[in-house]
Parts: sequence; C-alpha cells; structure tokens
Amino acid sequence: MNPTLLIELLTEELPPKALPKLAASFAQTITDELKKLQFVAADASAHVFASPRRLALTLPGVLAVQPDQTIVKKGPAVAAGMKDGQPTPALSGFARSCGVEVSELTTMSDGKQDVYAYRSVKAGQPLAAVLSDIVALALKKLPAPKLMRWGDSEYQFVRPVHGLVLLHGSELIAGEVLGLASRRVTLGHRFLSAGEVSLPDADSYARVLYEQGKVVASFEARRELIRHRLAEASGKLGAVIAADQALVDEVTALVEWPVVLEAGFEAEFLKVPQECLILTMQQNQKYFPLLDAHGKLMNRFLLVSNLEAADPSHITHGNERVLRARLSDAKFFFEQDQKVRLESRLPRLADVVYHNKIGSQLERVERLQNLAGTIAGKLGANVDDARRAAYLAKADLVSDMVGEFPELQGIMGMYYARHDGEREAVAAAIEGHYHPRFAGDSLPHGPVALSVALADKLETIVGIWGIGLVPTGDKDPFALRRAALGVLRMVLDTPLDLKQLIVDTHDSFPAGKLSASVVDEVFAFCLERLKNFLAADYKVDEIDAVLALEPTRLDEVRAVLAAVAEFKQLPEAATLAAANKRVKNILKKAEGEVSVVNHALLVEEAEKALYAAVQQLAPQVADKFAAHDFAGALSQLASLKAPVDAFFDGVMVMADDAAVRANRIALLARLAELFNRVADISLLAD
Repeated sequence: MNPTLLIELLTEELPPKALPKLAASFAQTITDELKKLQFVAADASAHVFASPRRLALTLPGVLAVQPDQTIVKKGPAVAAGMKDGQPTPALSGFARSCGVEVSELTTMSDGKQDVYAYRSVKAGQPLAAVLSDIVALALKKLPAPKLMRWGDSEYQFVRPVHGLVLLHGSELIAGEVLGLASRRVTLGHRFLSAGEVSLPDADSYARVLYEQGKVVASFEARRELIRHRLAEASGKLGAVIAADQALVDEVTALVEWPVVLEAGFEAEFLKVPQECLILTMQQNQKYFPLLDAHGKLMNRFLLVSNLEAADPSHITHGNERVLRARLSDAKFFFEQDQKVRLESRLPRLADVVYHNKIGSQLERVERLQNLAGTIAGKLGANVDDARRAAYLAKADLVSDMVGEFPELQGIMGMYYARHDGEREAVAAAIEGHYHPRFAGDSLPHGPVALSVALADKLETIVGIWGIGLVPTGDKDPFALRRAALGVLRMVLDTPLDLKQLIVDTHDSFPAGKLSASVVDEVFAFCLERLKNFLAADYKVDEIDAVLALEPTRLDEVRAVLAAVAEFKQLPEAATLAAANKRVKNILKKAEGEVSVVNHALLVEEAEKALYAAVQQLAPQVADKFAAHDFAGALSQLASLKAPVDAFFDGVMVMADDAAVRANRIALLARLAELFNRVADISLLAD
C-alpha cells in the first residue's frame, strides 16, 4: 500500500461562511491533478479537513514517483511516406523531429488509415517535483474573489498564511508555496495548545492535532460534536433550539475546540417580540436561543466557546454582558417605535424610492391597497380588512427596529398593528403578506393575508417586468422568479384567474407606465415557472399537454394532470395522441380553410361515421368537463379510436374538390376541439 499524502496550509482565521467551500475546492483540485498525473488511482478520494486556521487534506495510496509515460507521436500516412523506395520529405522531417532515423519508426492505425509513428518512454517524475505547483494551482482556483497581501510579501491569499505541511507517509516533501517552505510541524489551538505540534506522519494528522493541539480538524466531525453537545445541553433544560443548519455551520467554522456553555439574560427582555431577540442572538452573537415546550423564548441560551476552562463563568458572564447591550438596543427600538402609530409613518414612505421609473413606496402602497381590495372581493374576503392591511403593510420599513434588522419587516408591522388596536386579520396580514418567502415556506394564512400577499408579489413582477428589468440567465436582481413561484403556489389553491390578476395588476399602474406586452409576457413567464414547479411530481409530457392550453384557472391543474396520467394508461391513448398530432399538422398547413362542417358534403362512409361520433361525443365530453370530471372527459375519447383510424385509412383529406377539402378540414377542426378540451393530447405522442 502506497503512503498517505498530507497537505496543510496554516492561515489566520478564514472567512467562516466560505470555509467549507474553500476546503472542498482545495482538496478537489489537488486530488484531480494527482489523478491526472497518475499518482493516485482514478477512484481515490481525499479526506478533507477545515478549521478556522487551516485548510488540509489527506489522500491515501499516493505514489512517490509517477509511472513512466509512453508517448506516441503520429506521422504521415504509410501510403504517402515512401516514393520510389525513398522516404518523402514529410516522412524524413517527422523522423528528424523525433530525433531518430526513418528505420526506427513503427506503424499503427489511427482509425482511418495506417500511419508512421514513434513510441518513446518518458520516465515518471517524483512527487516532490510537481506537488508545490499543484498546491499553488489549487490556491488559484479557490472560490475567493477578495485576496490580500500581508507584511512586505507580494504573495496574495484570502488570509495571511504562516505554514505549509507536505508529508508523504512519514517523509517530508521539500516544496514551497506562497514563499513558505514545507515543514513537518503545524500549530494547534491558538490558546489551548502548548506550541508547535510535530507531525510524525500523514495518517496521524487528525489524532495528533486532537491530542496535542486541541483541534478537531475535521469540519464534519466538529459539526457533529457541536450538534451532539447542543442537543445534550438543551435536553437537560427541556428546551428546543431555535436555530437552523446555517448557524451550526457558521459556528463550526469559527471554533477549533468547541465547548457548549449555558448562559442567560434578564426576563424583562422577554417583553420584546421574541423574533427580535432570536435574530439578535443568532445574527450578531452566533448564540443558540432556546424555546420552551410551547414555542416561547426562554431567557436562557447556549453558546459555543472556542475555549475550555475549569471555571467557565467568566466566559458566560462576558457573553451575557455583550448580549445584554444588544438586547437593550432592541428593547429601546421596540419601545420607541410603539410611541408612534404605524399609520403615522406612512407619509415617510414618500421619501423611500421603490424604483425611479415606478415611484416611491408610498405610491406602491396605493397600488397595493387597490389591488388587494380587488383580489379580496374575488375571494369573498373582507375587502376593508384587505385594503387596510395593504395600506399598513410597508409602514414598518421606516421603523427603528426594521432599520436595524431588515429581516423583521412585516413581523414588526404585525406587532405594532396589534399595539395600535388594529383588527387581528389586518395585523396578521401585515406579517403574512411576505409569505412564501422561499421555497417550502408556509403560505399566507387566511384570505385577507392571501389577498395582500398576491397583490404584493404581482405588483413586483408586473411592475419590474413592465419597465424592462426582465430576468436573464442566472441574473434576477429583483427575485421575480421567486415572486412568481410564490404567486403560483397561492393561486394553485384558489379559484382565481391568473391572467385576469395580471391584467388587474397592470391596470393599477398609471397608463403608459409599463410596456404594452407585459401582461402576455408575465403570464407566459408564470406558466414556464409552473412547469418547473410541477416537474417534481408529474411527467414532462403530461405537464406540457395541460399547460399547452394556457389555463388561467390553476386550481384545477393538478386534477387535470391526474386525469391525463390516467388517460395515458388506456390502450387507445397512444393511437389517439398520434392522431391528434397528425390533425394538428394538417390544420396548421390548412390555416384559413377551416369552416363549419356541411353534412351534405360528407361523401365517404368513414367521414360520415367520424362526424356522427364527434357529434354524439361532444355534449358528453362537455358535461364531464363542466362537472370537473376531467378523467371522465378524457376517457370518453377512447371510443373515437375506431372511427379516427377508419377516417385516416380511407379518406383523402386534401381532396381536389375545394369544397370537400374545406369540409374535411372543418371536421378535423371539430375533432381537434374535442381532443383538446381537457389537454393537448398530441403532446403525449412519442
């Protein structure tokens, strides 16, 4: 077994949010380059290490010397290499370029013809000859746009670098990166380690750092340790941690020797909305707030220290002191904000620019108010509540608390509205109108909140799109894709007409402010987003068949999709889908010739039979469709297989007689209407 290779770059504290990506990129590039040069097997995989002060990897089974390389040079074709028994100039020149005589060349096939060739063997390079360059390349490829210099050095990196370890097994590999020569020593924890840590070999890296350096070098191992200790500490308190994975990851990137401690704050701060306190603890201090069994914030919290002490009280007291100052600020902002009614803040929105082409936030509020009222009326909701909620929805943007914590917009408006005595539906809608904020987020609760949320997102999409700021590629600065997905999720569960909502939104803007084509473009954009959203649960051809009809009532889309999936299982489905595709192509070519079917012009028995079948089936399909029995409507089409087959087998659609031809095209148009009443089944054809 070939030895393990260890590479470590010792740095000053790396950016915590970027640490996992930096480590993964560093290890991946080095592994890929060593595979390319055949120092390791193609299936080799590195163990990645990442802590605040180091990027490292160990890679098992690395050769000390690269395998010899067989180099093959191809020359001119054998058929053209000799003339009158003598080498042609091309062949002689090829031999000279290889440094050999013509007689020393061999022949081979290049897949098309036999050619002259020269084979040579290049001795493999030692690992030490290439490793420094590979590490330097890995550093250049790191996803770190902002670099810095340190001291009087000209070298650049995301943070100052102070050490380099290159160990192959127990052997130190001589090398230099960023002006640093490789050594077999590193540094442990900045405060808990006794000093330099000597590494006897690559395989003992993690163990020696743990035992002598007080460093848990593996990011994953450190994260799991933090999770376990947080769960243990919160369990003792009968509490639930109010934190997401992102905070755990960030804290993991901030410590090398995690120690979980419990601390607290004065109960008087619990008078402040818990969302403010939680955000302060998480965002500013990287603490883990605790909730009781009822979801209420406790005045205890957990912190992850990078220090271990026999008496940790000075650590907890220090953190409590810092948090107390933060919570005092939050309490002050909250109390100051409540001295002014939410409604009285509205005039200040006139000075907040929404977009210079479509006005201020106050002008936007007026649009939202009218639009929310319109939507509420369609939903049968309380129109006055919807208009009031839309009127107040953006007022908290100019509050002190939201100025300090923008993430609390809507939430603070809800609390201030309750404090002002607004109706609960109005207060709840102020917070709820931002939902859904991201994929998987909850929808607004209640028709009033739904009305304001739809108004808010539609106004953003139509307004921004209408002034030409359309999403392109991966650029979507106004998050129109996310807003459209939010609209779709809401409309899928309501009996609203999406196209009409877009028209209503367009009409809420001053005449001529938006592009004339914005309604059709936004509707098409929403349907395209709907395709992506539905793709997780339905097949692409089924989605295309349903959305090809451009439905404006989306609350029936899932039922229609289920019906199409059921129809596909019928033995007649494939034939009918192919026939519908054929009909569509004929009608496309015959554009302008479609007219009303004249029974007197039906000559062939097959076309008479098809006409009779269509006439008989049309009202039955219409009844099923009206009753929202989409599966039943589609299943009725199965009876058309025989007359459709007979028609295409025995009738020439494009007859010489213009009147007969037009009549047959009109019959196919009726057939197409029947086929496509529920979905465009031609798109189900292979």
